[in-house]
Amino acid sequence: MTLPRDYRGQTCALSRAMEVVGERWTLLILRDAFYGVRRFGEFAAHLAVPRAVLADRLAGLVAAGVLDRRPEPGTGRREAYVLTEKGLGLWPAVRALTDWGEQHAPAPGGPRRLFLHHADGARVGPDGHCSGCGTPVPPGDLLVAPGPGLGADAEGGADPGTEADPGTDVDPVAAALARPHRLLTPLLAPLPVAPVRRPSKGTP
Repeated sequence: MTLPRDYRGQTCALSRAMEVVGERWTLLILRDAFYGVRRFGEFAAHLAVPRAVLADRLAGLVAAGVLDRRPEPGTGRREAYVLTEKGLGLWPAVRALTDWGEQHAPAPGGPRRLFLHHADGARVGPDGHCSGCGTPVPPGDLLVAPGPGLGADAEGGADPGTEADPGTDVDPVAAALARPHRLLTPLLAPLPVAPVRRPSKGTP
């Protein structure tokens, strides 16, 4: 039986928030959006989520005003998903759940991702303050960098994008996240637009 998307009989603010972000895969989609993932194919490759499910979750986030779907600069195609101001407000929740997971379900070797202050490179704590200068750091001023636990996943296998063997298929998002990257900036360059080939003069 398919569960309804709303929490019937529940009227608190948490239930209303869960109706937007509580479905399976939604928070991971939002995490990737903060990392700078913008295109449908990038989400699909990195999350390995069924494309129909991904399309449904993205459509729900757009309908809720959390993501905006807009033409990608330089391509003219409507395939870029960008966090709105409403979506940016979810960063504390995404960060808090990430920190909870690192504390209570840690990866072997330590945190998989580190959050650093772009201005000075110091660690940013769970409270959102820089350990170096003490200032609160908004998401746009954060660097996400590989942590010591990124080399192996919970099952002991190689983590995509870190030390893959030559010839191994690595999704481009994982490969890009193997290097420090500023949150909210596009993780991957826009795909080049194929030039329109015009028939030469005299071609039928």
